[in-house]
Parts: sequence; C-alpha cells; structure tokens
Amino acid sequence: MEKLIAQDIYYLMYLGRAFEYKAKEHYMTGDISGFLHLDIGQEALSVASMKAFEKGDVFTTYREHIMAIARGMEPKYVMAELFGKASGVSGGKGGSMHLFDPSHFFYGGDAIVGGQIPNAVGCAYARKYQGNLEGVMVVFGDGATNGGAFFESLNIAATHKLPILFLCENNEYAIGTNIKRAAPFREQYKKAEPYMLTKAVDGMKADEVYNAIKEAQSLLEKGHGPIFIEAYTCRFEGHSMSDANLYRSSQEMKHCKAKDPLPYFKNKMLTEFNFTQEEIEAVEKKADESVQEAVEFATNAKEPSLDALYEHVFYEELNNVVS
Repeated sequence: MEKLIAQDIYYLMYLGRAFEYKAKEHYMTGDISGFLHLDIGQEALSVASMKAFEKGDVFTTYREHIMAIARGMEPKYVMAELFGKASGVSGGKGGSMHLFDPSHFFYGGDAIVGGQIPNAVGCAYARKYQGNLEGVMVVFGDGATNGGAFFESLNIAATHKLPILFLCENNEYAIGTNIKRAAPFREQYKKAEPYMLTKAVDGMKADEVYNAIKEAQSLLEKGHGPIFIEAYTCRFEGHSMSDANLYRSSQEMKHCKAKDPLPYFKNKMLTEFNFTQEEIEAVEKKADESVQEAVEFATNAKEPSLDALYEHVFYEELNNVVS
C-alpha cells in the first residue's frame, strides 16, 4: 500500500465515522426518516474494499453510506439523500438504504437481504460475455449466506468461471440473531470452499482488507474465476436506529470496541507510513469540515417536487437495449 493510498483510506474512515454520527444525530432530530443502518465500527472494510476494487462494478447491502462515499460519491449528495432532498444521489427517493450511482459503477443499497448477490452474478456474466474481466464485487452480510439465492449464485459463478468477488462482511449478527443460532459454523467461507478459492481476513484492519481485495481483483483480471473473501468485523451500533442492541452484553461490546479500526490504522500511519501527528490532525480536520459542509448542504437543499413521485415508476424504453 502506498503512502497516499494510506492517507486516503484514513481520511475516508475518519470521515465515514463522523458522517455516521451526524446521520444518527439528525435522525434523532427528525431530519432523517425511514430506516437508518449505521456502519460505525466497520469503516475499515467499507473503505478499504472500495479503494482496492477500483475498477469494475460494485453491489452492496443497505448499510452502504461509507461505501458509497469511498467509491466516489460526494458526502453532501449522500447526506442530502438521507435527508430526502432532490439533490440526493437517488433524487431523495432512496434514502439511507438505496444509494445508487451508475457513474461510479455503484449499484448499492439492495433492501432485500442477499438480493444483490444474484444481480451481481448476472452483471459478472455480462462482463465475461463482453470480454471485460475487470469484474464485479458483491458485498453482503453473514446472514445472507443462509439464503438459497446465495448458493445458487455460487454455483452459477463457479460453473461459468465468472469474474466476481464475493465479499462477506461477517459481524456475527443477522439483525439480532447470532450466527451460532443460524449456521453450523462461524466461518462462512466454508460454504464457498467447494466452489472457489476462499480467504479469510480481519475486517477491522484496513491494510489486510485492502491487500486481500487488491490481490483478488488481479486474479479476476487474469481469468481466474470467482473468489470468496470473508472479513470478520464488529459493528458498534445496533442493526438499525430502531435496534437498542440489548442482545449483546457490555463485555461483548467492550471486546468489540477494543478492535476499533481507526486507532489501529492511525498507528499504522504514524509507524509504517511516517506521518506526523500534525499531518494526521490536518486530515481529520479536513474530514470534519467535509461532514459539516454535507449537513449544511442537505439542510438547505430543496425537497423533491410532487411531480417527481411519478418519475421512474413504470418501464421506460431504453435506446441502447437490443431487442
């Protein structure tokens, strides 16, 4: 990992956490409504995965605010979407769970658990058909690996040797259900072992995630076929803002927060990449200013017009579709 990439990753991780805390604050004040799934604690995976998989298409879960920003969406447009404003990345219609931007090859926020997996496989099939092996990365939680579509997707991807990276974000909870109650083993990569190359990494360490995904995309481009990476993470908040997180003990949460990815990577910045404390503080200040700008922009942005309710509801013919 180069020094500038490390700086960018730390900036985005710090920005992501500040962004999520602001989103939480404005949900409590009523500026954000609907569902809100915070990514606090999982910034290493969300940022490093996007920075490593720089080419190709990305399909994600609905806990995707930080992923969207790391992929290239401006924080102010993401925050505006959370506020339901017309200038949001999805026109104010998607909200927290549907951040979608084809210009960044980011097809995020599928609200159906695991629903993005077969979609990503279809996209990977299209890329191979077109002779483009830059590939597809699909991010999903451990709970999604218990669905039938997950196994069907693995089978198709392996059979056709598709250029797709399956990235499992294993925080050991499907909403409030511990993985021990829903699967026979903690390591979900074991489900993929009969189909493809698998790898497990510490999802709380951005450098490990970055290196693993960078290597995986290189293999995809060489025609290797599908790869499965499992990253073990720990979210600091409940599943969503409606979840009081009472099913996890104080001891478990203490152990979880001891793995905080920000101090870990900050130490890497100081010891391995030779940043000074002043340089790191400058990065943090820039991130804080970006988040504050995002909140101000979203607060002052316009609401969608009533006519927008009737847009993108029914099928619209596309000129570039071959019939």
